Amino acid sequence: MGAACEVASKEMEHDEKRISALQQRLLNGIRDKLDGVVVNGSMERRYVGNLNLSFAYVEGESLLMGLKEVAVSSGSACTSASLEPSYVLRALGVEEDMAHTSIRFGIGRFTAEEEIDRAVQLAVQQVEKLRDMSPLYEMMKEGINIKDIKWDQH
Repeated sequence: MGAACEVASKEMEHDEKRISALQQRLLNGIRDKLDGVVVNGSMERRYVGNLNLSFAYVEGESLLMGLKEVAVSSGSACTSASLEPSYVLRALGVEEDMAHTSIRFGIGRFTAEEEIDRAVQLAVQQVEKLRDMSPLYEMMKEGINIKDIKWDQH
C-alpha cells in the first residue's frame, strides 16, 4: 500500500495536467462543432476526470444510447440510477430541461487523445442526429422561444 501511495504521489501532478488537457480537448472539440452545449458546474473547481455537459434539445438518455463505446453516463454521479433530473445539477442552478440533457464524460489516466477525438466525433454525430428528429430544435431554429409557449394539458 505504501509503494502504491508513493507512485500515486509522484504521478498525481502529471496525471492531473494530462487529464485536464484531455478534458479541454473534449470540451473544445464538441463546442467547436455544436451550439447549445453548456458545462454544468465550475470549470475551475472540479475533478478534471469528470466533464458534465448539457446538450440543448437532446434527451440525455437518448444520447447515452448512441455513445456506447464512450465512458459516459447521464445526470450526476449521485443520481445515475434515476431518470429524475439530478438534484445535484438542480442545486448548481441547472434548469430542469437542461438537467435532462446532461451527460457525464469520464476521463482517466489511461485515456488516449485518440479516444477523446473519437468521443467528440460520436457525440457530435449523435447530437446532430437527435436534433434532426427534434421538433423543439426545429422551432428554436425558426426563432420560436419555446419557454414562451403555453402547453395545454390533456
